[in-house]
Amino acid sequence: MLNRRLDDAIPFQWHHHPELELTLTLNSRGQRFIGDHIGSYDDGDLVLIGPNLPHSWSSTEKIDPDKPHVALVMWFRPEWARAMTETFVELGAVTAMVERASTGLKFTPANAVRARPLIEDLFTRPADERLLCLMQVLNILAQDSEADPLASAKSVPAAAGSDRTRIDRVLDYIHLNYASSPSLTELADVAALSSSGLHRLFRRHTQLSITDYIMRLKIGEACAMLSASTRPIAHIAETAGYTSLANFNRQFLALKGMTPRSYRQSFQKAR
Repeated sequence: MLNRRLDDAIPFQWHHHPELELTLTLNSRGQRFIGDHIGSYDDGDLVLIGPNLPHSWSSTEKIDPDKPHVALVMWFRPEWARAMTETFVELGAVTAMVERASTGLKFTPANAVRARPLIEDLFTRPADERLLCLMQVLNILAQDSEADPLASAKSVPAAAGSDRTRIDRVLDYIHLNYASSPSLTELADVAALSSSGLHRLFRRHTQLSITDYIMRLKIGEACAMLSASTRPIAHIAETAGYTSLANFNRQFLALKGMTPRSYRQSFQKAR
């Protein structure tokens, strides 16, 4: 569990982990990035993210400028959720929700409002009471048949296997260093594999080439900066790891279906 309170901003930081993550975001507006999903969030946004699905948030503004951005984050293993539902048949719907969360789920405003006070209360409880509180929250959310899937199915990582440690090392390295465009040789050393072995491993787990995966991370960071700042587009391209503005514009258009300038203008019109 994490009660994250940030005065300046929620920073863009790609990461992944084997646990499911339930995040309630308060007093904040911005964008969330989950797999290949990019969407706007507002106060009370409640999302469940599946295991090993890369994600990040990036804030654009506070709702109350005198209070911090708040993210109430809860992690739990899918195995724990399944064990709970096997023990308590009344929680059977939770297993189905966990499976649906492989692409990320955004809960409806009505259910987010219903769960919010329980989640806020959960963070005030002693450790021995938090489990029961979390089970109550999950049981409520499992009834939300209209929760929206976020990422596409092609973003869902492959099921864990004997090589999960290798791919996690590679993904962690990429998430920290993608702006410098790490080479295949560099990443193969991280994985302790040949270049061809890494290529096969990466495809099997992410359904993407390493080049395409890194490109998506760079464009995701550029989207966060375009929506949250007035920095020149050339500077944003450079920060995201592009040495060529023309290449940045071409890849952005191919992935987002619009130019960086048009993307920024779409957020300016919405404000």
